[in-house]
Amino acid sequence: MTNTTLTPKTQAFLDWFTYSDNSIDGQSRKKAYTFIESNLVADSDVGSVKALQQIHAYIFGGLYDFAGKIRTKTISKGGTMFCLAEYLQDNLKNIEKMPQNTFDEIVSKYVEMNVAHPFMEGNGRSTRIWLDLIFKKSLKKCVDWSKIDKNDYLNAMQKSIVDDSEIRSLLHNALTDRINDRELFMKGIDYSYYYEQNN
Repeated sequence: MTNTTLTPKTQAFLDWFTYSDNSIDGQSRKKAYTFIESNLVADSDVGSVKALQQIHAYIFGGLYDFAGKIRTKTISKGGTMFCLAEYLQDNLKNIEKMPQNTFDEIVSKYVEMNVAHPFMEGNGRSTRIWLDLIFKKSLKKCVDWSKIDKNDYLNAMQKSIVDDSEIRSLLHNALTDRINDRELFMKGIDYSYYYEQNN
């Protein structure tokens, strides 16, 4: 019997979650679940390009031949042009130097990394984990991604290139101090991956 109390958005998420297991994303998502126990990223590396590469290599290793590798081609998505390949390495060095001590500094760094888009594919999924590691280290907080609606997030990230106030608000309202809650982390991975699916 169908549960009629589910909202269309919740039903869409559950449908995607149920049928995506064998896709590249489904396989990568399972790897992302175990990332929290991997202790792969050293505390001193949190917020670095190296850490982001390690995350990407871990969750996409064996699925993409470019896992963990900085792209050498210019890419765009949905009308948004990301950092030109010839400027990417210098841009990443500048982003790495950005401070990450306060909420506002961390979000600024996250927005810049999104504009850089260092990988051919899998940027959002790996960068959201990278963001949570920074929040955890600097603020003893993380994002409960299940509290952020997919379309609200995507729209806010698209606007963040010129105005990051919406993504700041979404992230701030979803912050939690449950940084060691594995169930929260896994649920967050599910929602983070769902953001990338086409409607």
